[in-house]
Amino acid sequence: MTTVRGARPGLEETLGRLRAAQKGHARGAPAYSVYVNRRIGRLLAAFAFRAGLSPNQVTALSALHTFAGIALIATVPNDPWVGFAAAALLALGYAWDSADGQVARLSGGGSIAGEWLDHFVDAIKISTLHLAVAIGLYRFAPEIPRVWLLVPLAFSAVATTTFFGMLLNDLLKGARGVPSTHARGGGTFTRSMMLLPTDFGVVCLVFVLWGAPILFLWAYGTLFVFAALFLVAAAAKWFREMQRVG
Repeated sequence: MTTVRGARPGLEETLGRLRAAQKGHARGAPAYSVYVNRRIGRLLAAFAFRAGLSPNQVTALSALHTFAGIALIATVPNDPWVGFAAAALLALGYAWDSADGQVARLSGGGSIAGEWLDHFVDAIKISTLHLAVAIGLYRFAPEIPRVWLLVPLAFSAVATTTFFGMLLNDLLKGARGVPSTHARGGGTFTRSMMLLPTDFGVVCLVFVLWGAPILFLWAYGTLFVFAALFLVAAAAKWFREMQRVG
């Protein structure tokens, strides 16, 4: 863990340095992550950098907000306020997740340990969020048919597999000197908007409906269908890329 010492630039200067150091987004990056979450993360990163926080400390803040939201979903009766609080915590945790890498770039580059920690926390978040949905629905929404509980279980499998596939792509390409998806630059606004239903940020925001289980399930289930279709299409594309790389 590295803490930057010495005088700190002003907020505007820090934001300018962050914009200049910003890496390109992947061609498949959806709109919320690119146009909303990254900008909120940039502001959080500027405050964190000026406060002297290390990238690992920012990752810890992301985990704190995210897992507090997940705990609410699994352990507290699904009153409307719970959904709004969980959505806010998850969205803020996602923004802090964007901020840790930006703080690392301002600090002169991150560490392998920091990158491992970031991905490790992401892996826990992606799998446990949907398991928490299954637990919360089972405990606090007895009126819904039990078959609906299969949706968050399947969503957990799809989300975890997608995350693993993305990491494995960059790992295998990097081992062979092929630029990662981030290094190749971003896609178009239209493409990002088309992929919006697959955005983790949208999954966070759908919890504002948590207090109305049937309405929540229809919205959440729709996001699951998009996520599953995206995984099928992406897996075929990734396999073809691996064939070319090989």
